[in-house]
Amino acid sequence: MLAAFLPLLTFFISLFVPVKPAGKGAAAIFNIGLSLILSGALFLKVWNQQSFHFRIEWVTIGDFTLYTGILLNNLSVLMMLLVSGIALLVHVYSTKYMQGDPYLHRYWAYLGLFCFAMLGLVIADNLLLMYMAWELVGFSSYLLIGFWFTRHTAVLANKKAFIVNRIGDLGFLIGIMITLTQFHTLDLTELFGSNGLVANAVVKGGMWQSQAGMMPAGWLTAAGIAFFLGAVAKSAQFPLHTWLPDAMEGPTSVSSLIHAATMVAAGVFLLARIYPLFGDDVLLIIAITGAFTAFMAATIALVQNDIKRILAFSTISQLGFMMLAMGTGAQAAGLFHLVTHAFFKCLLFLAAGAVIHEMAHVKDKQGIAFDPQDIRLMGGLRKRMPVTFATMVIASLALTGLPLMSGYLSKDSILINAFEWAEGHSGLAKLIPYSALLTSWLTAFYISRLIFKVFFGELRLEQELLVHVHIHEAPSAMKYVLVVLAVFCFFPAFSLNPFLFEDAWILKGFPVTDSMTRVNLFHTIIPLAVNLIAMLLIFIAWLWYGKQQRKPDFSASGLFRFAEGQWYIDQFYTNVLVSGFVSVSRLVYRFDRVVVDGLVNIFARAAKALSVMAAWTDRNIVDRIVNGAAYLTGQGGRFFGHFQTGRLQHYFVTMLLVVLAFFIYKYYSGTI
Repeated sequence: MLAAFLPLLTFFISLFVPVKPAGKGAAAIFNIGLSLILSGALFLKVWNQQSFHFRIEWVTIGDFTLYTGILLNNLSVLMMLLVSGIALLVHVYSTKYMQGDPYLHRYWAYLGLFCFAMLGLVIADNLLLMYMAWELVGFSSYLLIGFWFTRHTAVLANKKAFIVNRIGDLGFLIGIMITLTQFHTLDLTELFGSNGLVANAVVKGGMWQSQAGMMPAGWLTAAGIAFFLGAVAKSAQFPLHTWLPDAMEGPTSVSSLIHAATMVAAGVFLLARIYPLFGDDVLLIIAITGAFTAFMAATIALVQNDIKRILAFSTISQLGFMMLAMGTGAQAAGLFHLVTHAFFKCLLFLAAGAVIHEMAHVKDKQGIAFDPQDIRLMGGLRKRMPVTFATMVIASLALTGLPLMSGYLSKDSILINAFEWAEGHSGLAKLIPYSALLTSWLTAFYISRLIFKVFFGELRLEQELLVHVHIHEAPSAMKYVLVVLAVFCFFPAFSLNPFLFEDAWILKGFPVTDSMTRVNLFHTIIPLAVNLIAMLLIFIAWLWYGKQQRKPDFSASGLFRFAEGQWYIDQFYTNVLVSGFVSVSRLVYRFDRVVVDGLVNIFARAAKALSVMAAWTDRNIVDRIVNGAAYLTGQGGRFFGHFQTGRLQHYFVTMLLVVLAFFIYKYYSGTI
């Protein structure tokens, strides 16, 4: 528990304790370092041992009681170790990368809140608590993406990330409601444990039967799709992937943390956490989505020129591989790739950050207006930044999945399992592993293109601007972090055997499918095909971008423009969905102004006219009648009051006159 709450302490120290920025940075590093030590201790105690589940009563409503607590099993402690470890390296890196920023105290605060949310997510023992941490992850990422809030693009990017993720969060919430309604509990152990309700349930006659009762099997499918929608948004899968490239507006250190082991990994973690819930239909949807996303993002990365955007689409593509693994039943392989990807993608981003840091320094020092992230202005940096070059090459080799690298083990486990899985399926499902194979080759080419354009040849900035610039290696705090990450890109960190992924210790901590055993030629053919063609593509990239030999010009082709336009998905959202909603909103607004307000105003004017008429009638007719009646009554009262003298003789005279008048009347009427 303390391991998760230490980063939250950083949040409060950074915002409310009057300490210099350097002191707040030291406190942040100390807290996340202690969190890593505690996470390591928990890992050694829980990994492949008895899981730990502690809970207390939280809310009671009628007969329903909701408990909350922490659940520590192999998945939890692995993620805790990964998150805190990557976060510590990012914290150390940030001491130099963010040095001098006027809002540095806010940076440390947001980073602490972000780490607390992610650690809380991985140890939560029920779906509602997971959802709360899930939302906090989204909120803290919103703060970090828009950290440089004076940039209009950063403000747009964090709003876009927040809104798109709300779509997925709605799916997560719907999944929670379906689960609670059908199973009457949100406890992860009770639901998805080895003896849980889901594990012991059976489907008969279209009904899902468990100890909690019976429900239509369709509800299970609906819940699986709803939860997957949450993962699609958080892990930037098609069609909710468009927020992640724009999220590059945040500091590069933030990008590395988001892409490596925290926010985007949360979607894959969610699927692993509730994996028994998914039926075959939902798993097929997950596999198709992952394969398509991986391929789509790889084609876009081929033609990007912003160094961070290339890596952003690379992340989307690699997350697609993880989703593909989950969909094809290789949960262990997907988690294995999540861990290896965390190290080499973090290294790629931080190395890119070192390059951007130096290019931005040149921009500020020389007073030259250019984009410090444009790889077309780079080149020749391997001699000026040798450590950054070496570590980024190592990370690129791991991403490509070449032998002796960690990516070779995890990516092969996904590809081989995909081919094994496709053997038992028909139709378009058989194309999924071939799509993943093609994506793997595209990955080798686009990351080689980046390396050769950034580090080989001559510095094109000098050639274009005809000036000499001084670029040197990154500061020590940044450089040593790159070296540490590079160590974890090699195979010994995960398996003593560089060629057999089955020996990886992570795979032994999770259920492994039968296809993971080495029983057929796929285990030989697939790695051979992947690596031979990958090396051929690397050689071609070296000829085109390293030696800068003449290469074909694809820029005029439709496919190039299609990939450069990012498959026009963002434009579709902007021009069709957003513009459509805006147009409908304007139409409704005009209808409200012209029709609704017009009718209201007509009725108001009519009511005002009627009120004026009523007021005139009241004043000139009703009031005059009332006042006239009152006047006549008053005058009559005063007239007859004259007869009330109080003198007896007057009353006798009056009586005599009345009697006389009566007899006169009778006489003349002829009745007497």
